Amino acid sequence: MPKPILLSIDDDSDVLRAIERDLRSQYGAEYRVIGSDSPDGALDLLKQLKVRNDSVALLLADQRMPRMDGVTFLQEAMHIYPDAKRALLTAYADTSAAISAINQASINYFFLKPWDPPADHLYPQLNDLLDDWQASYRPAFQGIRVLGTRWSPKSYELRDFLARNRVPYQWIDVESSANDPETKRLLEALGPEAASLPVVLFPDGTKLLESLPADVAQKVGLRTRAQTDFYDLAIIGGGPAGLAAAVYGASEGLHTVMIEREAPGGQAGMSSRIENYLGFPSGLSGNDLARRAVVQAQRFGVEILAPQEAVGARVEGSYRMIKLADGNEISCHALMIASGVQWRRLETPGIDRLQGAGVYYGGGATEALSCKGEIIYVVGGANSAGQAAMNFAKYAERVVMLVRGDSLASTMSQYLIDQIKETPNIQVWAHASVVEVHGETRLEEISVLCSDTNKLERVLANSMFIFIGALPRTDWLGDLVERDERGFLLTGPDLIRDGQRPKGWTLDRDPFLLETNVPGIFAVGDVRHGSVKRVASGVGEGSVAVQFIHQYLSKV
Repeated sequence: MPKPILLSIDDDSDVLRAIERDLRSQYGAEYRVIGSDSPDGALDLLKQLKVRNDSVALLLADQRMPRMDGVTFLQEAMHIYPDAKRALLTAYADTSAAISAINQASINYFFLKPWDPPADHLYPQLNDLLDDWQASYRPAFQGIRVLGTRWSPKSYELRDFLARNRVPYQWIDVESSANDPETKRLLEALGPEAASLPVVLFPDGTKLLESLPADVAQKVGLRTRAQTDFYDLAIIGGGPAGLAAAVYGASEGLHTVMIEREAPGGQAGMSSRIENYLGFPSGLSGNDLARRAVVQAQRFGVEILAPQEAVGARVEGSYRMIKLADGNEISCHALMIASGVQWRRLETPGIDRLQGAGVYYGGGATEALSCKGEIIYVVGGANSAGQAAMNFAKYAERVVMLVRGDSLASTMSQYLIDQIKETPNIQVWAHASVVEVHGETRLEEISVLCSDTNKLERVLANSMFIFIGALPRTDWLGDLVERDERGFLLTGPDLIRDGQRPKGWTLDRDPFLLETNVPGIFAVGDVRHGSVKRVASGVGEGSVAVQFIHQYLSKV
């Protein structure tokens, strides 16, 4: 935690050095002492400190300075740090001005020069001022701060990225907190840069304007570049299946790298609550499960590249080559594809324009608190939709689930159905689908069609969260790996047709259970054709596949 600051201002360098010396001697253990020989420079410094979220306990200014006297400086500084104690250094001839300043300019004290000995003429009075300041002092947040607006897609993307990568941050909505005095002072300190939203402020004083997740990732030290160009095992995707494979592979001696496009945890990591995962009778959040798995993988030496994306793959003899989005390429003996699925888009007029501005795909954990007292809509009837509805119900006035079928019974686990029935502010609208969304810069209304009555209803809506199934994202593999008609990867027995091995297969054995049509390339989890879309099954496939990889590597 950075120390609060004592700032002294005097254009006389000898006096400035003397006051800094005495302040450090008495208060250096608890405070940081900074000096400035210019009132204008000191005001600029205070603005920088405000942007850094540093605390200023004391402003001690000499009265007689050119261009700006001490009283004027302290009045200006009060707009930036109103809670800081303010004191003047004055000559005996300026005593009347100092007394006037106390009465008219809210100055707390004045000291006569010279103040020797400080034990008698400086420290007792400063002790009283600083004790008074400490009584109401609340340490400022020391971490990343994000300034933006709730309905900005760029701001949402950035907040979601930070949350999913478990990077602590403070969110400041410059619209909803426009009347907050501290936010006003921060925006004034930023000046014209405050218009370049979203703005990310870092504890070291640096800032990123119109920030993108990739820029922030680099700044906070998320690893996106591989440490070497060859691995025993490369895993594409950081969901439960990929994380399980990473843990088991690395723990059994394989030099392993995992490449994740967004954040470790995948879609499961966005789940607000998983209650049917073995070994956690009280349930756990997807984020907590991902965090635990990442720590476990790193303990075994797994190298995690995130955010990083695989954009191509090819085979060179016994090597599998992976091209990354940044233009680099790594090679491996065994490649595992665990890239999961992405949410299927809702094909409704106007929806693309409002994505991130009231329309969201997935859990929207970063939006839950913002939905306090609102009516929100959840589109979908599977477990992910039910888990989200339960989470939003803690904050929203009402959660309306829009389900195309006649009930939740055929698509949702019974424990979730029971919980939803027992939650009074969740409503389920059956036979309902969204046919249009309305709003200029943010979602304002949605049109809902009830298929059993053919009734179209237009309702007010602040936020809508969509969970309508998912499709794999496997186009980056080109023609290298066989897929089904929806893009899911074929493995094992699904590749054997009429007793024949897949075309181009070169080994004197059938493909392993989780192996694709290319020897040494495996697929696990939701991206695989015929997989069970559950966290536990993904973890199981990821761990089992490592045994097949060992068998494959023993013959390479």
